[in-house]
Amino acid sequence: MSKDYYEVLGVGKSASDDEIKKAYRKLAMKYHPDKNPGDKKAEEKFREATEAYEVLLDAQKRAAYDRFGHAAFNQQQGGAGYSGFSGGGFGGGSFVDIIDEMFGGAFTGGGGQANHAGADVRYNMDITLEEAYKGKNATVKFTTFTTCTGCKGSGGEAGSRPTNCTACHGRGKTRYQQGFFTIERACATCGGAGQTISKPCRPCNGSGRVRKEKNLEVKIPAGVEDGTRIRVTHEGEAGLRGAPAGDLYVFLNIKPHSLFKRQGPDILCKVPIQMVTATLGGEIEVPTIDGSQVSVKIPTGTQPGQQFRVKSKGMSILRATGRGDMLIEAKVETPVSLTKKQRELLEEFAQIGKDGKNSPESSGFFAKVKDLFQ
Repeated sequence: MSKDYYEVLGVGKSASDDEIKKAYRKLAMKYHPDKNPGDKKAEEKFREATEAYEVLLDAQKRAAYDRFGHAAFNQQQGGAGYSGFSGGGFGGGSFVDIIDEMFGGAFTGGGGQANHAGADVRYNMDITLEEAYKGKNATVKFTTFTTCTGCKGSGGEAGSRPTNCTACHGRGKTRYQQGFFTIERACATCGGAGQTISKPCRPCNGSGRVRKEKNLEVKIPAGVEDGTRIRVTHEGEAGLRGAPAGDLYVFLNIKPHSLFKRQGPDILCKVPIQMVTATLGGEIEVPTIDGSQVSVKIPTGTQPGQQFRVKSKGMSILRATGRGDMLIEAKVETPVSLTKKQRELLEEFAQIGKDGKNSPESSGFFAKVKDLFQ
């Protein structure tokens, strides 16, 4: 190339890096081959602009060019540009960076046909603890891309046939060289398909998919835990032009329960127990997660926080036939709103129990305090 690099970009010799970048972006947007398929003149102008940009944005190359002109590179780069870029720095903005910035990654965004697969879809679902115990069939509703019924995902009108892409000649990929590296990316014109459609389907504009609400029944197995992820294959976003669909992932959130707290496969239930029952012993009826009730024996002298285990009355276990246990934790309730008679009886009880034999823990504690201060 013999044209002056500054004239090619339309900047002065004192132009800053930002001015050079801005000038190059403007020219690249105008003459990029993907926007001018088959236009040799546009391709040449794009090559010239890229070559000039590569040199002028590199401080060392720019200094050499200012001193020796094109002769500084005649033996080094053999015509850098669109068809072959030389190595070295780009002053903080490489050719690939600039193209990605202008075309949103379509030019260098990796790929081929695999990139046409639909994206996965996440759906968050709240369920109750009872539903986690029993399992359920749930209907999920979400809006996503589904296969176009008009073209059945092909992207073309009835009778139309796809033709080879003129930009990549049916390969689905374009190849560019940057220094010693050859970069192969999905063709921006056909999106990596290798073919274009002359008569695109109108409802989907040739994409083979449309956006609409989707209703799907999902089975929630018994025993699921909070945060469980259920995968439903090929029920996510539909792919472009018949490419595979993504998956649907249902994330479960188990809502807090008013009575029960889950502890792995077990269930904890804190039950208020009257002071007299805790003191003398007895039986209480406790509800369970399956809707039934279980009788629990309270031994004499039950203390607050003491737990009793009821076998096989806990949660269902995922992919197993067994169940966890139920833990009953005693919450000994102190009487309130006493009548005169009740107060008299309790005062009499306190007088009789002054020796501390009925309350060994409190007696022992205060005995230690007394010894400590003596």
